[in-house]
Amino acid sequence: MHYSDPRNLAFWSALYITGFYVVISMLAALFHTAFNVYILLGSAVLLFFFIYYLARFILEKYIYEKIRPIYKTILNIRSSEIKGRSEKERRQDMIERVNEHVREWEQEKKEEIDALRRLEAYRREYIGNISHELKTPIFNIQGYVLTLLDGALEDPSINRDYLLKTEKSIERMIAIVQDLEMISKLESGQLKLNIERVDIVSLSREVIDYLSDKAKSRRTSLSLAKPYERPVWVRADKNRIRQVLTNLLDNSIVYGNKRGSTSISFFDMDDHLLVEVTDNGDGISREDLPRLFERFYRTDKARTSEKGGSGLGLAIVKHIIEAHKQTINVRSTLGVGTTFAFTLQKAE
Repeated sequence: MHYSDPRNLAFWSALYITGFYVVISMLAALFHTAFNVYILLGSAVLLFFFIYYLARFILEKYIYEKIRPIYKTILNIRSSEIKGRSEKERRQDMIERVNEHVREWEQEKKEEIDALRRLEAYRREYIGNISHELKTPIFNIQGYVLTLLDGALEDPSINRDYLLKTEKSIERMIAIVQDLEMISKLESGQLKLNIERVDIVSLSREVIDYLSDKAKSRRTSLSLAKPYERPVWVRADKNRIRQVLTNLLDNSIVYGNKRGSTSISFFDMDDHLLVEVTDNGDGISREDLPRLFERFYRTDKARTSEKGGSGLGLAIVKHIIEAHKQTINVRSTLGVGTTFAFTLQKAE
């Protein structure tokens, strides 16, 4: 008989209690002259059934329902794993399994906690960077406006200059907000790409022409690595790839050496085209390279305000290339220069 069955447990519980009742009743009858055996037997039967159903209800409702999943799990262990083992070995094996699961659970939770700590550190740094980037133009605007209100507004030689500086600070704030909005849309998939057949050579020339004045102001030259006479066709979103090239070339102008040079080159890779933007600037240290595509990350923190910009250019570049399901990487040598390389799918 299996005592794990609640009906069996209820039966034996009722039997023991009824037997105990009968014994007590018979002992009590020794001290009383009035004793009816039929009443005793009848009450014993009623007590037995009452205890049986009560015990069965309690066992099934409050105990067996809790034990059933554990019991089934133990019974579902493959017979090949426990065949030929003693009871002691099986118990030891079960304990080892439980310990193993506990260790695995502990390791999983530890990894989750470590990941949450890293995310929290990144969140604090990210919010701090946003605050810093927005604080600078806001304080500039406040200073210019207060100066104008204190009397400079009446001085024609000052008011126009301060209003122009205020406009530049406002434009910087707008650029930061727009770049953040674009990254958010790229990450969430809300910004849909318009994939079409694009001549990457012609597009590169357009970007070079667009940035030519800025490059001349720093005596920097922008060019294609060689005179590509024929179109090179790729499948891409023309406007987004224009933005990628613009950001990369603009970075080379702003952070490169004066009198430096930047070139764009293309390499055939079967179904893909490799695009490289190479400059001969100061280069980037090995420690900075892994974080170069992070939002607001700059290799030279001391010159942030001097260089301007939103600090989101490379982050946007990375997201655009990944939205094309392509990759981008960077290699650099201090004192030699930097190369940003990304792939695009070739078009027929």
